[in-house]
Amino acid sequence: MSRDKKQGAILRKVLRRIAPHWMLLAGTLLLALACVGLLALPAKAAEMTISGAASLTNAFTELKGMFEKKHPGLTAHVNFAASNPLLKQIQEGAPVDVFASADQATMDKAVASKVVDPATRKDFALNDLVLIVPAGSKKPADLADLKNFKRIAVGNPDSVPAGRYTREALTNAKLWDVLQPQVIQGASVRQVLDYVARGEVDAGFVYGTDAKQQAGKVDVVLVVPGHKPVLYPIAVATTGKNPKMGQAFLDFVLSPEGQAVLAKYGFSKP
Repeated sequence: MSRDKKQGAILRKVLRRIAPHWMLLAGTLLLALACVGLLALPAKAAEMTISGAASLTNAFTELKGMFEKKHPGLTAHVNFAASNPLLKQIQEGAPVDVFASADQATMDKAVASKVVDPATRKDFALNDLVLIVPAGSKKPADLADLKNFKRIAVGNPDSVPAGRYTREALTNAKLWDVLQPQVIQGASVRQVLDYVARGEVDAGFVYGTDAKQQAGKVDVVLVVPGHKPVLYPIAVATTGKNPKMGQAFLDFVLSPEGQAVLAKYGFSKP
C-alpha cells in the first residue's frame, strides 16, 4: 500500500472515532443557543380592560397611567361610554376585567346577569348633577325658568345615568313632561356637555365633574336637587382574562392615592 493510501486510511479511522464526539458537542452547542434564544424572548405582556362611565374619562385615564407604572409590563385598556351600553357590551361577552358605572341601577343589572363578582362590588365616588349653560349666556333663575329656554340637553334616561337623575329631579319638580318639547337627548353625559360647550343648546344637565372640564366654555347655574345620590360603584367583571389585575385596579381606585386623583377631578368620597 502506498504511503498516501496509508495516510488516508489512518485519517478516515481517526475521523470515525471522533465523529460521535463532534456530533454530541454540536448538539450541545445548538441546545445552548436555543436556550439563550428562548431566554432572550420577552415575556408575553399582561393586559387588562377597564370599562368606565363617560364621566370618569379624565380621572380614570390618569389612574390607568399610574397603575401601569406600578405594574411594569402591564397594558391597561380603557373603554368609556354611557353605563348601560358598557353593561350591554359585557353581557354580550366583551372581555372586561373591571366595570365602573355612574349609578347603582346599572351595577344591580350587572350583578343580576352575573357579569360581575358581587363580592367585589364597592362604592368609590360621589358626584353632583348640575344645570349648565354656555359661558356668558342667559341663565335660568331656577329649574322652573327652563320653560323659557328653547333647547335643553339631557342624557337619554334609557341608557345614561345622568339622564335618569335628571328625569327623577324634573319629575319631582313637576317639570319633566312640561319640558319634553324642548328636550334634546344625548347619547352620553359628555355629549350633553359638548352640546352646551359649543352653544348648540341653551342649557343642559351634566355632572359637576364634567362641567369642571369645560370651565371656560360653560357656566354652572345650580346644583340640581330632588334625585338619588350620584353614587358610583365598581366591581371586578367575570368576562375578562385578568381578574387578579381587575381586583388590583379596584383596590388602587379605593386607596388614598386613587381617591386623591378622583378628588382632583371634582369627585368626593362616598
